Amino acid sequence: MRQVGEPRQHGGAADLLWDDVKCFFDPDLKGSLPDVRVPDASVEDWQAVLDLVAEKGWKRQYSEGGTVLPAPRAEAVLSRPADAECPDLRVWSAADVLAIFRFLAAGEVDFDVDLRELQGQERLDVFCGFLREIGRRLGNPVLMHPEGDYGRPVIGFDVEADRVVLLAERRVR
Repeated sequence: MRQVGEPRQHGGAADLLWDDVKCFFDPDLKGSLPDVRVPDASVEDWQAVLDLVAEKGWKRQYSEGGTVLPAPRAEAVLSRPADAECPDLRVWSAADVLAIFRFLAAGEVDFDVDLRELQGQERLDVFCGFLREIGRRLGNPVLMHPEGDYGRPVIGFDVEADRVVLLAERRVR
């Protein structure tokens, strides 16, 4: 059985090849924390992500206002008062590969990753595996956008293809 981080094979190749996407993983270009999101989500989708994290045994830390707490049910987190501190869930799908989920709204599962932790083919494979796990569980695309630019995803999990695909043209330097 393949673990997160092992390349998904499609005709002998990983989902994405580092040389084809490294321009989108340059932390010096447009910020080092791209936005990753699952659009058209629900409270149930958020709960499915929480359940997935627990089932996979990924290291995690839930906190509100800097206080570490046990992770509550998604419904409780997403029904907090509007002026409440925004909680976050830090998830390590592998050592030194952190995703920070922010419970901003029920309609979109969103998280940040640090591009400095995603350098090279091995780390890219870990990241693709993480996106694939979330996308499969939710049955929805998982899209990575440059920091603050939701209009143009660069890579994402494609539900029909059942793999992470390139969504933007490579930039030539």
